[in-house]
Amino acid sequence: TLTNCDIQLGPCTKVKDTLTVTLDIFPKPVKAMKELTFRLTFDGRELSDNPYIDLGMPGMAMGPNRVLMKRVGNNTSRLGNNTYEGQGVIVRCPSGQRTWKASVMLPDAGVIDFVFDVIY
Repeated sequence: TLTNCDIQLGPCTKVKDTLTVTLDIFPKPVKAMKELTFRLTFDGRELSDNPYIDLGMPGMAMGPNRVLMKRVGNNTSRLGNNTYEGQGVIVRCPSGQRTWKASVMLPDAGVIDFVFDVIY
């Protein structure tokens, strides 16, 4: 599976309709089996509700692994009004595959997929 995001180097940005979505994951390097902070930033319009991220592997049925996001930015913060963060863990796949997919669920706008490699 081809990746569309080199999360190890920094944030990744995609556009869906009039909404620009940026995903970043901390700390770097992004490793499996570590507590990670997922950050989403949106430009273009306000969201009607909090987004969330479903983590999985492309082409492989996985158990649920959802990252719930909460707004952390506001009009006076350096993060801006449309910034959300959540905590999660990317599990180690027994197959040894390292390519993961973060499906960002956007209220009223659908889904944007970021596909990236993690370090084991």
